[in-house]
Amino acid sequence: MRYTIIIFCFASLIISSCKKEKNFAPTTVLNETVDTTAAMDSTIITATLIFSGDFTSGPFGTVTGRAEVYKKGNTYDVKLANFTTNNGPALHVYIAKEAMPVSYIDLGSLKSTAGNQVYSVPGIPDFKEYKYISIHCVAYNHLFGSALLK
Repeated sequence: MRYTIIIFCFASLIISSCKKEKNFAPTTVLNETVDTTAAMDSTIITATLIFSGDFTSGPFGTVTGRAEVYKKGNTYDVKLANFTTNNGPALHVYIAKEAMPVSYIDLGSLKSTAGNQVYSVPGIPDFKEYKYISIHCVAYNHLFGSALLK
């Protein structure tokens, strides 16, 4: 009986630790917008939509919405528009050369499972090569969904 209680307590501790460790995305609906203008050397630069594509679900998730890439001067932003996905541990947004990312640029953790959200792109990627926006589970290397940029 004593061993059963010890095992139960130990199992409860492990299960509660795993739930905290999973790092699921927030579920609050976001409504972020791309900053469409910026001053650069006393010149106003306007953001231009250069690529977009609709999300398709991957083998491990359901993703809907649209991915949009905006260029403003020498900087890029990725907007997830009317976006929804089911939740998972350690979901990240990637710009990738393939739908199932092998060569990719990590834009960071998914801000939310729903709504409009904007991610800054580090550097100046070649969008002729990096033509997918992917929602990827880092913890298990699972593709939740991707959008082919056109």
